[in-house]
Amino acid sequence: MSVDTRPQQISSFGRARRSFREWRWQRPFWGGLWTLLAGFPIMYIPYQTMTLGDLHIRMATTAGAGSLIIGVLLVVLGLTLWFQQQSRIFAGVAAILLALVSLVVSNFGAFLIGFLLALIGGALGVSWAPGRPAAAAGEPAAAVSLSKERDGGDRAE
Repeated sequence: MSVDTRPQQISSFGRARRSFREWRWQRPFWGGLWTLLAGFPIMYIPYQTMTLGDLHIRMATTAGAGSLIIGVLLVVLGLTLWFQQQSRIFAGVAAILLALVSLVVSNFGAFLIGFLLALIGGALGVSWAPGRPAAAAGEPAAAVSLSKERDGGDRAE
Protein backbone atom coordinates (compact mmCIF):
# COMPACT_ATOMS: atom_id res chain seq x y z
CA MET A 1 0.00 0.00 0.00
CA SER A 2 1.49 3.28 -1.05
CA VAL A 3 1.16 6.65 0.61
CA ASP A 4 -1.28 7.86 -2.04
CA THR A 5 -3.82 5.10 -1.45
CA ARG A 6 -4.18 5.58 2.29
CA PRO A 7 -7.59 6.93 3.34
CA GLN A 8 -7.44 10.56 4.41
CA GLN A 9 -8.87 11.67 7.71
CA ILE A 10 -11.43 14.38 6.99
CA SER A 11 -12.06 16.99 9.63
CA SER A 12 -15.48 18.35 10.43
CA PHE A 13 -14.53 21.55 8.59
CA GLY A 14 -13.66 19.51 5.51
CA ARG A 15 -16.96 17.62 5.69
CA ALA A 16 -18.90 20.87 6.08
CA ARG A 17 -17.03 22.44 3.17
CA ARG A 18 -17.72 19.43 0.93
CA SER A 19 -21.36 19.39 2.00
CA PHE A 20 -21.69 23.11 1.20
CA ARG A 21 -20.02 22.58 -2.18
CA GLU A 22 -22.49 19.81 -3.06
CA TRP A 23 -25.42 21.97 -1.92
CA ARG A 24 -24.11 24.94 -3.94
CA TRP A 25 -23.76 22.97 -7.19
CA GLN A 26 -27.36 21.70 -7.02
CA ARG A 27 -28.90 25.18 -7.40
CA PRO A 28 -28.27 28.57 -9.02
CA PHE A 29 -26.17 29.72 -6.07
CA TRP A 30 -24.44 32.74 -7.61
CA GLY A 31 -27.61 34.04 -9.22
CA GLY A 32 -29.39 33.81 -5.87
CA LEU A 33 -26.53 35.50 -4.04
CA TRP A 34 -26.33 38.44 -6.46
CA THR A 35 -30.11 38.86 -6.41
CA LEU A 36 -30.15 38.71 -2.62
CA LEU A 37 -27.37 41.29 -2.38
CA ALA A 38 -29.20 43.55 -4.85
CA GLY A 39 -32.07 44.01 -2.44
CA PHE A 40 -30.02 45.65 0.29
CA PRO A 41 -28.81 48.81 -1.50
CA ILE A 42 -32.24 49.28 -3.05
CA MET A 43 -33.83 49.08 0.42
CA TYR A 44 -31.19 51.08 2.28
CA ILE A 45 -30.04 53.97 0.06
CA PRO A 46 -33.42 55.69 -0.43
CA TYR A 47 -33.77 56.00 3.35
CA GLN A 48 -30.17 57.12 3.93
CA THR A 49 -29.35 60.57 5.31
CA MET A 50 -25.92 61.84 4.31
CA THR A 51 -24.16 64.53 6.31
CA LEU A 52 -21.59 66.83 4.72
CA GLY A 53 -20.41 69.14 7.51
CA ASP A 54 -23.52 70.99 8.66
CA LEU A 55 -25.48 70.07 5.56
CA HIS A 56 -27.86 67.12 5.87
CA ILE A 57 -28.95 65.50 2.64
CA ARG A 58 -31.95 63.24 2.94
CA MET A 59 -32.26 60.69 0.15
CA ALA A 60 -35.82 59.59 1.03
CA THR A 61 -38.28 60.03 -1.79
CA THR A 62 -42.03 59.82 -2.01
CA ALA A 63 -41.55 56.39 -3.56
CA GLY A 64 -39.62 55.14 -0.52
CA ALA A 65 -42.22 52.48 0.16
CA GLY A 66 -41.85 51.26 -3.42
CA SER A 67 -38.10 50.88 -3.05
CA LEU A 68 -38.60 49.02 0.22
CA ILE A 69 -41.01 46.62 -1.47
CA ILE A 70 -38.66 46.10 -4.42
CA GLY A 71 -35.74 45.42 -2.09
CA VAL A 72 -37.69 42.91 -0.01
CA LEU A 73 -38.93 41.16 -3.15
CA LEU A 74 -35.39 40.89 -4.49
CA VAL A 75 -34.23 39.32 -1.23
CA VAL A 76 -37.13 36.86 -1.38
CA LEU A 77 -36.37 36.05 -5.03
CA GLY A 78 -32.72 35.43 -4.14
CA LEU A 79 -33.79 32.97 -1.44
CA THR A 80 -36.23 31.41 -3.89
CA LEU A 81 -33.39 30.77 -6.32
CA TRP A 82 -31.54 28.96 -3.54
CA PHE A 83 -34.31 26.89 -2.01
CA GLN A 84 -36.82 26.44 -4.86
CA GLN A 85 -34.61 25.89 -7.87
CA GLN A 86 -37.59 24.53 -9.84
CA SER A 87 -38.94 28.09 -10.09
CA ARG A 88 -35.61 29.57 -11.16
CA ILE A 89 -36.91 30.94 -14.46
CA PHE A 90 -39.80 32.78 -12.82
CA ALA A 91 -37.54 34.15 -10.08
CA GLY A 92 -34.88 35.22 -12.58
CA VAL A 93 -37.33 37.01 -14.87
CA ALA A 94 -39.02 38.67 -11.87
CA ALA A 95 -35.61 39.85 -10.59
CA ILE A 96 -34.79 41.36 -13.99
CA LEU A 97 -38.15 43.14 -14.14
CA LEU A 98 -37.77 44.45 -10.58
CA ALA A 99 -34.30 45.69 -11.46
CA LEU A 100 -35.75 47.65 -14.37
CA VAL A 101 -38.53 49.08 -12.17
CA SER A 102 -35.97 50.08 -9.53
CA LEU A 103 -34.39 52.48 -12.01
CA VAL A 104 -37.51 54.63 -11.85
CA VAL A 105 -38.65 54.01 -8.29
CA SER A 106 -35.57 53.96 -6.09
CA ASN A 107 -32.94 56.55 -7.02
CA PHE A 108 -31.78 55.02 -10.30
CA GLY A 109 -31.77 51.51 -8.88
CA ALA A 110 -29.94 52.69 -5.77
CA PHE A 111 -27.32 54.44 -7.87
CA LEU A 112 -27.03 51.51 -10.29
CA ILE A 113 -25.51 49.23 -7.64
CA GLY A 114 -28.67 47.28 -6.88
CA PHE A 115 -29.81 47.51 -10.49
CA LEU A 116 -26.68 45.82 -11.86
CA LEU A 117 -26.60 43.18 -9.11
CA ALA A 118 -30.26 42.28 -9.71
CA LEU A 119 -29.82 42.24 -13.47
CA ILE A 120 -26.83 39.90 -13.32
CA GLY A 121 -28.39 37.72 -10.60
CA GLY A 122 -31.63 37.35 -12.54
CA ALA A 123 -29.74 36.48 -15.71
CA LEU A 124 -27.70 33.85 -13.86
CA GLY A 125 -30.89 32.43 -12.36
CA VAL A 126 -32.59 32.13 -15.75
CA SER A 127 -29.55 30.64 -17.48
CA TRP A 128 -28.72 28.02 -14.83
CA ALA A 129 -29.58 24.43 -15.70
CA PRO A 130 -29.26 21.42 -13.41
CA GLY A 131 -26.40 19.10 -14.23
CA ARG A 132 -26.77 15.50 -15.20
CA PRO A 133 -25.83 12.89 -12.60
CA ALA A 134 -22.47 11.29 -13.22
CA ALA A 135 -22.57 7.84 -14.77
CA ALA A 136 -21.77 5.00 -12.43
CA ALA A 137 -18.20 3.78 -12.62
CA GLY A 138 -19.22 0.28 -13.81
CA GLU A 139 -21.51 1.47 -16.60
CA PRO A 140 -20.01 1.87 -20.07
CA ALA A 141 -20.39 5.24 -21.69
CA ALA A 142 -23.09 5.54 -24.33
CA ALA A 143 -21.62 4.74 -27.73
CA VAL A 144 -22.05 7.26 -30.48
CA SER A 145 -22.88 5.69 -33.81
CA LEU A 146 -21.08 7.15 -36.79
CA SER A 147 -22.21 4.63 -39.39
CA LYS A 148 -24.79 5.75 -41.95
CA GLU A 149 -26.61 2.42 -41.98
CA ARG A 150 -27.56 2.49 -38.29
CA ASP A 151 -28.49 6.17 -38.26
CA GLY A 152 -30.59 6.06 -41.39
CA GLY A 153 -28.03 7.90 -43.47
CA ASP A 154 -29.37 6.44 -46.73
CA ARG A 155 -32.70 8.35 -46.43
CA ALA A 156 -33.53 10.95 -49.03
CA GLU A 157 -33.20 14.42 -47.59
